[in-house]
Amino acid sequence: MTEDIIVPLDVPGHSRHKYLENYLKITRGSGRLMLFAGDQKVEHLNDDFFGPGVDLQDADPEHLFCIAAEAQIGVYATQLGLIARYGMDYPDVPYLVKLNSRTNLVKTSQAEPRSLQWIDLEQVADFSESCGLDILGVGYTIYLGSEHEAEMLRQAAQLVFEAHRRGLVTVLWMYPRGLAVKDERDPHLIAGAAGVGASLGSDFVKVNYPQKAGCNSAEIFKEAVWAAGRTKVVCAGGESTDARSFLQRLHDQIHISGAAGNATGRNIHQRPLAEAVRLCNSIYAVTVENASTEEAWEIYQGD
Repeated sequence: MTEDIIVPLDVPGHSRHKYLENYLKITRGSGRLMLFAGDQKVEHLNDDFFGPGVDLQDADPEHLFCIAAEAQIGVYATQLGLIARYGMDYPDVPYLVKLNSRTNLVKTSQAEPRSLQWIDLEQVADFSESCGLDILGVGYTIYLGSEHEAEMLRQAAQLVFEAHRRGLVTVLWMYPRGLAVKDERDPHLIAGAAGVGASLGSDFVKVNYPQKAGCNSAEIFKEAVWAAGRTKVVCAGGESTDARSFLQRLHDQIHISGAAGNATGRNIHQRPLAEAVRLCNSIYAVTVENASTEEAWEIYQGD
């Protein structure tokens, strides 16, 4: 399997083995990424964790760690602060540290989106060494179209380079957003964002699923996969939807569009633990084990 992995040239020889090891772990040897997203405690405040339609278990941050520990995933992505508070009780979870985050309080109509790095790679490396947890990679969000995009692009370029120097896998959240962006779900714009992620040298780029009236989303999403080239594209899980529709959409993204996985948060963690674990396992089956929608649906139902 390792001979099929393209190791970027910014991974030095002494970090090559670690990079390959982390890449194989994060993709479970499949080349695809099943990312369980837990960074919304900042991004969406408590909107995703308490209220109508959200299971009461989700009010406690530990609910996400329980899911990550009990379910099959590629990696659990969240802020270092949460990992530091709960990681000692969940030492077997594979982690990805989200390096920047912002709340949703300041709307685009009020100010251009801007999300800057909280901690640097040296601090992540020190934390990883001292805590003994399995830190496989780092992630960062860029808002293309914001008047602050140059600042975020520079930070992202630096962290991708420094992460690769340390053998870590990188995932960039690429979201067109700002007063200059008329349609965040425009397929051509999303493809452009995927191409920027490739230009930054990231291993994976996370984008929203495109929407265009009269068009099949799975077909038009191919443009983003082509634009990213050797950088693999994963799709954001989006707003909560029924499990059957979610699994079918995921299957189409992989087998029609050519995406290399998914990054899912609220569609998983807003459910009771047992159900969340079953859905996580069904998503993993489609993403990593190449299961059909029907096979994944059976896993979700507990058959």
